[in-house]
Amino acid sequence: MVPPLFSKYKYVDNIALNVRFSRLIWNIIYILVFRFTPRWTLHEWRSCLLRLFGAKVGTGCKISPSVKIYYPSNLCIGDYVAIGDFVNLYCMAKIMIGSKVAVSAGSFLCTGSHDISSLSRPLITKAISVDDHCWICSGVFIGPGVSIGTGSVVGAYSVVVRNIPAWSVFAGNPAIFRKNRILTDLI
Repeated sequence: MVPPLFSKYKYVDNIALNVRFSRLIWNIIYILVFRFTPRWTLHEWRSCLLRLFGAKVGTGCKISPSVKIYYPSNLCIGDYVAIGDFVNLYCMAKIMIGSKVAVSAGSFLCTGSHDISSLSRPLITKAISVDDHCWICSGVFIGPGVSIGTGSVVGAYSVVVRNIPAWSVFAGNPAIFRKNRILTDLI
């Protein structure tokens, strides 16, 4: 029982009923059919399951069976993307991943948070985009509304809360600029 004084600050859950139902069905399929496929094979099968639930998944993608996906309809993945073990794609809003991107093990792309300026903590969602040719190293946290520019690298266990420009290397908590990414195989 919430005391009357605090009842106006009660958390209000504003997630639509159709989203809740879709997530329920997705979680059942995830547990029974997606999660227990062999890691080294059936990549196209997992991509097809994601497409069935509204995700846009390009060709040649390798998505680990241990990837956690909140709501596949908000997921857009380009061609030849690798998403490693135990990555969490918390796509309450859109997560757009370009082509030829690697998202390494244990990373967390989070599009949802709460407004801390209110005691009722309303939900805030902002899209995340990761452009082509990026590498998100192991254990990286990317917060809501962040854009990772083309060709950028985010170092292991970094926390990214601001946009990262193209062809740069960022690392740390919070992630800071380390150097420009210069490709030597093009020279």
